[in-house]
Amino acid sequence: MSTPLTVEKESRMMSATLRALNGIERAGNKLPHPFWLFVFLSAFLMALSWLLATLNVSAVNPADNKTVVAQNLLSTEGVAVMLGDAIDNFATFPALGTVLAVMLGVAVADKSGLLAAVLRRGISRVPARWVTFALAFTGMISHAAADSAYIVLIPLGGLAFYAVGRNPIIGVIVAYVSVAAGFDASPVVTPTDVILGGITTEAAHTIDQTVNVTPLANYFFSLASSFVLAAVITLVTETLLTKRAKSMPIDDDADVGDLGDLKLSDLERRGLRWSGVSLLVIAALVALAIIPSGSPLRDENGDLDFGPLLGAIALLIGIAFCVVGIVYGRIVGTIKKSSDVPDFMAHGMREMAPVIVLFFAISQFLAYFKWTNIGTIVAIKGADLLKAAGITGPVVFIGILLIVTIINLLITSGSAQWALVGPVFVPMLMLLDIPAETTQAVYRIADSCTNALSPMSPYFVLVLGFVQRYRKSSGIGTLMALVLPLCLVMLVTWTLLFLAWWALGIPLGPGVPVR
Repeated sequence: MSTPLTVEKESRMMSATLRALNGIERAGNKLPHPFWLFVFLSAFLMALSWLLATLNVSAVNPADNKTVVAQNLLSTEGVAVMLGDAIDNFATFPALGTVLAVMLGVAVADKSGLLAAVLRRGISRVPARWVTFALAFTGMISHAAADSAYIVLIPLGGLAFYAVGRNPIIGVIVAYVSVAAGFDASPVVTPTDVILGGITTEAAHTIDQTVNVTPLANYFFSLASSFVLAAVITLVTETLLTKRAKSMPIDDDADVGDLGDLKLSDLERRGLRWSGVSLLVIAALVALAIIPSGSPLRDENGDLDFGPLLGAIALLIGIAFCVVGIVYGRIVGTIKKSSDVPDFMAHGMREMAPVIVLFFAISQFLAYFKWTNIGTIVAIKGADLLKAAGITGPVVFIGILLIVTIINLLITSGSAQWALVGPVFVPMLMLLDIPAETTQAVYRIADSCTNALSPMSPYFVLVLGFVQRYRKSSGIGTLMALVLPLCLVMLVTWTLLFLAWWALGIPLGPGVPVR
């Protein structure tokens, strides 16, 4: 039973947290759109490159013992590079083609209704004692739907809890935190895997041109993380949030929605079964194709590590999403004619338009950063400093986690944030013999856990609206009191999981060592 002193202490902590978040919101609101942020950063980079080139700043790259000199973007050669390579920078940006190929398939799966049906199936007909874990793990699966997961799963979370006689506000919170704070953990490959892999590859090329970070680079760790985080959300919810829920009953006139929205029809269940069968067929065909030692998916030595399969992973993922979406759509009737498929793809590309615009600015910034050698010099100097100080893996990881966690409260776009810090962190840790895939895995933890806390996220307001749908007197304080414990425990647990993973030397993905 809480004492008055305990209640007063919790109230002071919550007030302090809300003041800090209000400060973050004010600071974040002063930041420009990520597109303009990278335009301004490019302009700053021009001035910085002029200064460093004037001062003859350089460093010796231990990878090849060659001297790396800062180059001036405002020189004749620099201006020629900026103007002459702009189109190539955009067209050859690693994340662009791969993410578009995946999204063509994801769009079909989404518009056919398959992804929404999978989410509803994941939390329907679940016993009351399992509803929290089922909802949390469904949130991990929902990351395949990218931002659409928020729109679909948050209201379903409230319905799922209400259907088993529990407070729907807690269901909304569990769904929101599962999607937002666990955004980079999933048992399936997601568009985020593709985007981050492309940016990481580009950053790694400043040290080693042979590095290719695929969408499967962190798959093993991401798969394990999805189960661990779902369990953590369940534990915190059942031991803490359910107690808080007793003090916040829903209003008598609350709009609880239509419980029928949660149930699948016989036709939808049939569509899910056959789309599942089609996915197994695709997996079997790929497996059969790579088994022969002379398979065209292997390299000339018969290995998969550097064969065409790695480059085709994004395409295969897109094809898989497309096929299962078509099968489902044909059965349930959302796809009636062949032209529906390219129409769905076109609709998906329209939704990707803001990302493509952002990619243009990011691709130019990364190209300038690479050409000036500033990123390489900072990485070399930073690595030398860490070596001289005797700072090793775990301490470096925790430092990066703290830095990115703070930045994440202001810049909620994962790709924009990684494009900003990845070109420094990836090569710097590579010089400390830490693979690029490992640095990416660390980033994904920090990029996820504070998403649910950031008032800069458009979904922060969205989830507050759903909470107020059940209890009109709820405010930001109510939301923060429910979300904060989940986010903090997830951050600590996920970090400990990674450190244990690293210490044991478990591969992060197929053929990807953690160190």
